[in-house]
Amino acid sequence: MKPGLVVLLGSGETSSIGGQAFESVVRQLPAAPRIAVLETPAGFELNSAVVAGRVADFLSQRLQNYRPEISVIPARKRNTQFSPDSPELIRPLLKANLIFMGPGSPSYAVRQLQNSLAWHSLIARHRLGAAVVLASAAVAAISAYALPVYEIYKVGDELGWRPGLDFFGAYGLPLVCIPHWNNAEGGATLDTSRCFMGQERFAQLVALLPREMTIVGIDEHTALVVDLSSMQCQVLGHGGVTVIKDGREQKHAAQENFPLAVLGEARHASREPSSGLPAAVWEGALAAQAEPAPPAAPPEVITLMEQRQISRDQRDWARADHLREQIAAYGWIVVDTREGPHLEPAVGGRL
Repeated sequence: MKPGLVVLLGSGETSSIGGQAFESVVRQLPAAPRIAVLETPAGFELNSAVVAGRVADFLSQRLQNYRPEISVIPARKRNTQFSPDSPELIRPLLKANLIFMGPGSPSYAVRQLQNSLAWHSLIARHRLGAAVVLASAAVAAISAYALPVYEIYKVGDELGWRPGLDFFGAYGLPLVCIPHWNNAEGGATLDTSRCFMGQERFAQLVALLPREMTIVGIDEHTALVVDLSSMQCQVLGHGGVTVIKDGREQKHAAQENFPLAVLGEARHASREPSSGLPAAVWEGALAAQAEPAPPAAPPEVITLMEQRQISRDQRDWARADHLREQIAAYGWIVVDTREGPHLEPAVGGRL
């Protein structure tokens, strides 16, 4: 039993870099992608459904060759019909093998998700192998201490931190994750780096954290991929990742791999994967895990399909037909639709 990948995006979940990160994750899934888009971080916004819907539409197009099944979960606010504690609403989470949360407010996300059915279900699915992709506000919310960005930057609250969802605490990693690390929206007149705090103000915030905390800063349009099984990390995208631990700063550039030990002394949670979870949630996740899932096409077959589409675009019909035969030899059929080609398993092929 291995936990799934965790991808932390500094920003740009619907950009080309975000698409690359999602596709990298989907290629490693053992079955066809069943994606749950959790709406909670933006649940206070009147257009939160539109925000989540844009992500779902992007994934539907970007990952169309993998035939994703995408569910948007409108778990917006507790004690309403769209509560993150609603079993009916949360049900798709228990079948998802890729879960996404993104923009919104970190402190709102923490307030709505802390000890909720939605959060416990997400943790259970991740420990059973589902990948978790987080962007922007969700990255800050899953920290041991969450940065209340809106309250400080927009309202003028005193500098301070709020207890976060502490996603990595179960693995022995006391992390404070900061998206938008190199943000430059303020131009030459206002330092908006460090998630809109600016370097001077952020230094004051760091002084307020417990000394054992490790800060992980993720640049715009950059992803940090954390593999808790192999204990390795990888940086994807245009920028880099900054790690501040024990007062020392390390920078890791795009395409760089580094050991998880850089973030701290991690431990495997597979020995007691149900630890800290309600028994009913864990049992429900196990039951959903046991249900058969449609197979996912292997990477080499997907590559052949992409090459075939290029040949079709170039009107090289002979090569396109040859590639279709190669795909069939692997036990897959290419189905051409108006939205593009997709793959279906064939009977009697070489799977």
